[in-house]
This record gives sequence, C-alpha cells and structure tokens, in this order.
Amino acid sequence: MMRRGFLAFLWLLAVPTAAWAQRLEDYDYENLAFRGVSVDVGRIWPNKVESTPSYSVRVDLGYLGPWLRLVPSLTYWSSELKGVELERLADQLNRLDAIRSRGVPIRADELGPIDWRGIAAALDAQLAWGPVERVLGYAGAGLGIHALNGSGPAIDGTFIEDLLDTVTAGLEGVVGVEVQPLDRLRLYVEGRYTLLEHIRYPGLRIGGGYVPWSR
Repeated sequence: MMRRGFLAFLWLLAVPTAAWAQRLEDYDYENLAFRGVSVDVGRIWPNKVESTPSYSVRVDLGYLGPWLRLVPSLTYWSSELKGVELERLADQLNRLDAIRSRGVPIRADELGPIDWRGIAAALDAQLAWGPVERVLGYAGAGLGIHALNGSGPAIDGTFIEDLLDTVTAGLEGVVGVEVQPLDRLRLYVEGRYTLLEHIRYPGLRIGGGYVPWSR
C-alpha cells in the first residue's frame, strides 16, 4: 500500500510538467521561499477511534515550479478507542493460550477506556491556481510520518500498549480553498483524507495565518 502511495505521490509531482508542458528547469528549489505560517482547527472521523478535534500548524514554502507549492505541517489529535474495537481486541486476547488456560475470558469493558493520540509531520505537494484575485484553490497529496501512542489504566506497561505505540508512514490527499481578504491575512478551509497502516480518517480543517507579503 505504501509503495503504491509513494508512486501516486511521484505521479502528482509530474503532473504539472505533463499537463502544462513546462520545461524541467522551471522546477527548482531556488524558487522556494517562506510565504507564511498558519494554524487551524478541524475535526477527523477515524475508523477505529471516536470522532475528535485536530489541531495543525502549517508553513507555506512557496512554489517549486509553476502551480506546484510545498506545504509542510504538524498535526495533533487525541481520542478514545471505539467500543467495537475494544470488543475486537478482547476477542483476539481471548484466543491466546495463556488467556484460554485460565478459563476466565477478558471483557471489553475491562480493557477500556483506551486513549489513542497521534502526532504527524507531513509534506504536501499542492497544485494551486487562482480563479479570481485573492482566491486560491488547491489540490494535492502528501507523505507524512505519524507517531501513534496508546494508553489506558488496564493496558499501561503491557504488550497491548506496545502494539498501539508505533511510528509509521502515511499518505494524505487534500483539497481546499484560500482567500486573502487583507494583505497580511490568509483564511482557508480544506478537506483531507489520511491513510495509515493501522488507521484511516477523513477530516475537515478551518484556519488562518500570516502572510509576510503578497503572492
């Protein structure tokens, strides 16, 4: 899955050259420059934990080439494992010989609550275009490193906590709209989908930030 995601990310980077017939030399890291910093709040709907707020900081590094900008970000969220996931975990534990031999199965309510937190550092490659003045639409994909941490009174210090504590790569898709009502102010709303090995979730973000100069 990650190999396919990485190939898709490379394909995105190649789109501007193919679609607009730009020369390879148009894409140069020397064109990158700090364009602003933003913060946002949002909400995610994961498949394994309850829906929860998310908080992000992102930096606009400008354009690697025509229409192609790079945007790194740092995101945090925290939530509780869903009841159905606790039941699934209890079922898996009860299949272990050490648990079956004692004759008393583990119940889901004995495991919970279990908190799961995520911190992600990601880099987006976004195709950005300006349909009208001071309005910018964008769509793209990104790669991220996600640190996940699980905790709970019943699992702290056990192998279950070790299973929930992981660092993994993730693939993200994003689409959004920015407006710049003032010369130094940027507002945006974006939808995002994040795919990891152990969890996936769509999300919605609303944010604003500082723009040191007009684009």
